[in-house]
Amino acid sequence: MKLRSLYFPLLIVTLLSSASVAQKKSLNPAAQGFNASGSDPKAVELADQVMAAMGGRKNWDNTRYITWNFLGNRRLYWDKWSGDVRVENLKNDQTVLLNINTDKGRVFKGGKELTHADSIAKYVKQGKSAWINDSYWLVMPYKLKDSGVTLKYLGEEQTEGGEKAEKIQLTFEEVGDTPQNKYYVWVSPETRLVNQWAYFSKADSEKPNFVLPWKSYKKHGKVMLSGDRGQRQLTDIQVFEKLPPSVFQEFDKPSL
Repeated sequence: MKLRSLYFPLLIVTLLSSASVAQKKSLNPAAQGFNASGSDPKAVELADQVMAAMGGRKNWDNTRYITWNFLGNRRLYWDKWSGDVRVENLKNDQTVLLNINTDKGRVFKGGKELTHADSIAKYVKQGKSAWINDSYWLVMPYKLKDSGVTLKYLGEEQTEGGEKAEKIQLTFEEVGDTPQNKYYVWVSPETRLVNQWAYFSKADSEKPNFVLPWKSYKKHGKVMLSGDRGQRQLTDIQVFEKLPPSVFQEFDKPSL
């Protein structure tokens, strides 16, 4: 009887510990298709720490509307929940309203709405490609465990600005417009925020196309975002709980 009475408390403690571990692991679940088996545990742990430092997975999932200006070239409005996106080309009067899940949309160009199916498809595809690129520049730290991603831990290495960091590598398989890309991402050991990235157009390239800082993080809603890439800037970053449907349905420029 004494042995049995000791067994049950130990069983309860074990179950509680297992539940605690499972809960901890589920705080930032990977997207379906993330290459967990091919990724380094240390790199995955860093990805989870980055998510927590940025505001946490729950707050990221609950963030719905994000708008920003990409390098002075485009203004984007994104409904994360529905997949609706508005892409305004700031160099001309082109506006694309599309849904990134259905690849359907409408196009305003040259002072009128386009009606030819081939033209609409062409510019909707361009709009989606713009969103893929421009949103990655803004929210990449939230996408470290996306579908098709493999993470490798590359050790400790200072950034070009002399900041301490731990370095991880991202490669991709059959995702996005350019799965042949590769990124290096540096993570601050103090803040657990990304403080630099490097982009390679080819995964087997030794020299990056660019190396840029991630600086000047600010809280938007309940999440952290950075638009400072050194010589390149993402500006007018805003997070909204609500936006009028007209933002994604009408070509008239929104007044927010």
